[in-house]
Amino acid sequence: MNNDFLTIAGKQYRSRLLVGSGKYRDLNETREATFAAEAEIVTVAIRRVNIGQDPNAPSLLDVLPPKDFTILPNTAGCYNARDAVYTLQMARELLDGHKLVKLEVLGDEKTLFPHMPETLKAAETLVRDGFDVMVYCSDDPIQARILQEIGCIAVMPLASLIGSGMGILNPWNLSLIIEEAKVPVLVDAGVGTASDAAIAMELGCDGVLMNTAIAAAREPVRMARAMKLAVQAGREAYLAGRMPKRFAASPSSPREGRIT
Repeated sequence: MNNDFLTIAGKQYRSRLLVGSGKYRDLNETREATFAAEAEIVTVAIRRVNIGQDPNAPSLLDVLPPKDFTILPNTAGCYNARDAVYTLQMARELLDGHKLVKLEVLGDEKTLFPHMPETLKAAETLVRDGFDVMVYCSDDPIQARILQEIGCIAVMPLASLIGSGMGILNPWNLSLIIEEAKVPVLVDAGVGTASDAAIAMELGCDGVLMNTAIAAAREPVRMARAMKLAVQAGREAYLAGRMPKRFAASPSSPREGRIT
């Protein structure tokens, strides 16, 4: 595992667990959970979390400084391409020309499902404007392929609805996306507990992004540690290659060669 890096926009990361920065009780808990997860990439909702927009309020960057973490601005709360593009252009200014961003354009407030026509439109504009775009998308292999063709550097299909904790509802679609992908595939949204993260990694995902699963746990810092271990275990299992499934029993101690 020492040389098993996740590569995003040309930079290598040891951790394949990406975490959000919202929904915690306070910035101190955000920091503690992020460190417990050993995450290196932290996503930030520019419309909800202060990273300098309000100079008179505490900033996330005070507890998670960019020199120690890759800050990944996202467009949570945007429902059209125009607002998403504007939000990330603002983030680039706040973060001194930062290019790596996470695009998400939502369809409605009830499901928070990705609005794919607006997502595609925003992705084209952002890539043309020089951004490195990681993109939240539906678990549709065709849409994922189009986003890659546009030039997105990572596709992030949902496992289930944002904040639902329902886990991976359609592993077959994820497998199709992974099989075709020429860029990293990271599950984004719907993870509820450690086993969900492990399953995503066992399927062959390159990483997992989560927020609510950690922040809404009874003990967020402990859950962050559990998620770190689950992602590591799932990755190891994927690399090891699981045994084939059989419809008949196969004894651990075969009859041949027994000591009599």
